[in-house]
Amino acid sequence: MNVTSATTAATTTSSTGSASASNSLAGLGPNAFLQIMMAQLQNQNPLSASSTDPTQFVSELSQMTMVEQETNTAQATAQSTALSLLGHSVTYTDTAGKQQTGTVHSVDLTGTNGPTLTIGATAGISPSSISEVS
Repeated sequence: MNVTSATTAATTTSSTGSASASNSLAGLGPNAFLQIMMAQLQNQNPLSASSTDPTQFVSELSQMTMVEQETNTAQATAQSTALSLLGHSVTYTDTAGKQQTGTVHSVDLTGTNGPTLTIGATAGISPSSISEVS
């Protein structure tokens, strides 16, 4: 595999990947990064002074892993917070900007923008719109 095919594979991967704007890894995913890194390692000339430092790849891989772990932790925290609201009476701001009060009946964890709540008969309420829990 050469660098051109790895870059093409990375572009294909990123264009067919998740379209979520909130995903911090929307540009290149971990698989695309690994393909590019392997192509660069296979094609580097160890005798050339202009070759990239191989330890740079390890550093970049480590940084990508840390970002992925932080993203997973943030998603788990958001889900846990939403689930902890089940059965509680909450005050929230509706889409019209008015304060509403109701009981959290369910949590939807399948959305692409994080968990949403059903409060009373109103579904799709973001936990961030909640101002008070009792």
